[in-house]
Amino acid sequence: MASGWGITGNKGRCYDFWTDFSECMSRCREPKDCVLLREDYLECLHHSKEFQRRNRVYKEEQRQIRAAARKAKGGGDGEHNHL
Repeated sequence: MASGWGITGNKGRCYDFWTDFSECMSRCREPKDCVLLREDYLECLHHSKEFQRRNRVYKEEQRQIRAAARKAKGGGDGEHNHL
């Protein structure tokens, strides 16, 4: 990564994030000053926030599908009816 070259011979997709983070680390008083740049760099590498968001959306969609299936079966909206 430090060379800046990606596998195709062009600049790596996360190199700009790396240089921003690296420059911050070289001039900061404390590493915590660069935490946001570090997060941006790691997100570029691993897309973990994107995957977490996708997972939340998927779980909500599945919950709605299950609720619609229960309602179609006559199960109502999942709440218990008390007499």
